[in-house]
Amino acid sequence: MDLPRFEALMVDLTAKVAGRPLDADLAEWLNREVPADGPEFAAIAQACREAVAAGWMCSREHAGIKYGRVIKAGPATHGFSVDVVDMDEIAGGHHVHPQGEIDMVMPLAGEAKFDGHGAGWCVYPPGSAHTPTVAGGRAFVLYLLPQGAIQFTPAA
Repeated sequence: MDLPRFEALMVDLTAKVAGRPLDADLAEWLNREVPADGPEFAAIAQACREAVAAGWMCSREHAGIKYGRVIKAGPATHGFSVDVVDMDEIAGGHHVHPQGEIDMVMPLAGEAKFDGHGAGWCVYPPGSAHTPTVAGGRAFVLYLLPQGAIQFTPAA
């Protein structure tokens, strides 16, 4: 898997969500239209596994979390940035989603869940915040962020 082929997958995916409100209805729609047991989800998950194995995705590490912004927000991805994290039984940094966040949860080992969600999609609305947590195993999580907007909060 190379970056241009991955970008093509993301262009197709972001076209599906462009212009839709980031809310529970979108999560429901994604879980129905791009289900975890479907071919598009499987293709993206396989692309992530190959890219991580090749070393160009999740190439940074901090506090036990491998991560990286794979694609900056731009016209090709309908204004979304694409980030991927590799998390194993760990909580990440608390942050706010000024414009919302769409998460694709790809369990890799055990019964991994991201913020309580197994394989599939969850959506955080604009202005929401959380401490992203993977429990029960290891997972990749792909984040789509409108305009790449994310605000990490200072550690207490």
